[in-house]
Amino acid sequence: MARLFGTDGVRGLANAELSPELAVAVAGSAARVLIGHDPSHRPLAVVGRDPRASGEMLEAATVAGLAAAGADVLRVGVLPTPAIAQLTGAYGADLGIMLSASHNPMPDNGIKLFARGGHKLPDEIEDEIESLVAAGPFPGRPTGAGIGRVRDAEQPAEIYLAHLRRAVPTDLSGVRVVVDCANGSASAVAPELYRRAGAEVTAIAAEPDGLNINDGVGSTHTEHVAERVRALGADLGIAHDGDADRCLAVDAQGNLIDGDQILAVCALALQAEGALVADTVVATVMSNLGFHQAMRAAGIEVLTTAVGDRYLLEALRDKGLSLAGEQSGHVVFTDAATTGDGLLTALRLMSCLAASGRSLAELAAVVQRLPQVLVNVPVGDRDVVASSPLVRAAVADAEHELGDSGRILLRPSGTEQLVRVMVEALTEDEADRIARQVADVVASV
Repeated sequence: MARLFGTDGVRGLANAELSPELAVAVAGSAARVLIGHDPSHRPLAVVGRDPRASGEMLEAATVAGLAAAGADVLRVGVLPTPAIAQLTGAYGADLGIMLSASHNPMPDNGIKLFARGGHKLPDEIEDEIESLVAAGPFPGRPTGAGIGRVRDAEQPAEIYLAHLRRAVPTDLSGVRVVVDCANGSASAVAPELYRRAGAEVTAIAAEPDGLNINDGVGSTHTEHVAERVRALGADLGIAHDGDADRCLAVDAQGNLIDGDQILAVCALALQAEGALVADTVVATVMSNLGFHQAMRAAGIEVLTTAVGDRYLLEALRDKGLSLAGEQSGHVVFTDAATTGDGLLTALRLMSCLAASGRSLAELAAVVQRLPQVLVNVPVGDRDVVASSPLVRAAVADAEHELGDSGRILLRPSGTEQLVRVMVEALTEDEADRIARQVADVVASV
C-alpha cells in the first residue's frame, strides 16, 4: 500500500481517492492518537478549509470523525492554511486540520494536519495515524458525554489578522499593491490585511464560488496580476495560491519576483536589523544558483534541504534558525509563524519597500538568476521512474555536458504523479534543450 501522507498531508481527487470515508478515518485516527498519548485529556481540534465546493462535504466528514473519536471541534470556516496553524496555537488546541489542496485544481482536495502549537506533525505521528486508518473502523467508540462537541469559533479571522499586524506593524501608506487571491482562502483576509497596514489595495480573483479556485489565476498564473499592475501603475503585485501559504510577486513593470528573490530581500533586511540568526538562511535544492551567489556575497550562509516546506521547517527547528524559503514562494519566519504564510511574507516584502524607499525591482536585483528550465513530466509511478537506470544515465550525461556552469535536478513531486526535471545553464536555450532531452527519457520509462 502506498504511503497515505505525502509531503503536505493527504491529497487526492475529492470524492474519489479522497472520499468522505477517508476523511472520517483520518480525522478519527488523528484524534485517537492524541487521546492515546494522554487518556485523561479530552482533545480539542481546530478545523478550517479553503473555498472548494468539496470542502463543505469533507469538513462535515472531518468533524464527524473527530467528534466520534471523542474530540471537541472548533470550526473556523474558510481561512488560509497558516491561519489554521496560528489559531491552533492561539486556542491551545491539540490538533489543527486544514482541508485544502493548495495550488492544485479545484477537483482535488487535501487534509493537512497540525500538532499542538501549530507545528507540522512529526513523521512518527503520521505513521501512527496511517496505521490506524489502515486497520479500519475502531471498536469501543465513546458514547453519551464522551462524544465530542462541535461549535463555531467567534471571529477567528480577526485573531489571525491581529497577529499578523503585531508581527509586522510597518505603515505601508503610499504603497500601491494589486493582490491576486486565486479565488481562494485569501480572498477576504488578504486585501483587508494590506489595507489595514495602510496600503492602497486592488484585489483581483477575490470572488470564490467553490469552483473557480486556482482557475487560471493566482501564483501559478502571475500574468494576470502583472497586467493589472502595469495598467494601474501600481508599485507591485502579490499572487497567492489557493490556501495562501505562499506568495509570489511582480514588480512595477510586471516582471516576476520569485521565491528566491523574495527570500533574498527578506534575508538581507533581517541581517541589517541583526535579526537573521547565525547569518544563515535555509533554502531548497531548487533555489537558483544566483540566489546562492547573492547570499555568499552578503556573508550569509545557505543551508540546503530537500524540496517541501516540512524539510525547511525541520532544518529551522533543528538548527534554531529564523528564516527559510523556496522558489515557489513558501517563506517561513520563525519569529511570527510555524509554517509558510503568504500574507506574512507579503507584509514583510512590502515593509522592505516602505522602509528602503526603493522599488521592488531594485531590491530584487540582488539576485541575478541563472536561466532555469523546469519540465513537469506526467508519469505512472514516480518512484519507478526516479530509480530507472535509463533515467540515471540521462542525468549523468546532462551533468557531464553542463560541467561547472550549470546543474540538473530530477525530483518526483510530493503531491502529484509527476517527475520534475530542472536544469540551470548559462543560456536558456541550453537549459531548455538539456531539460527536454532528459524529460523525453523520463516520459519513455
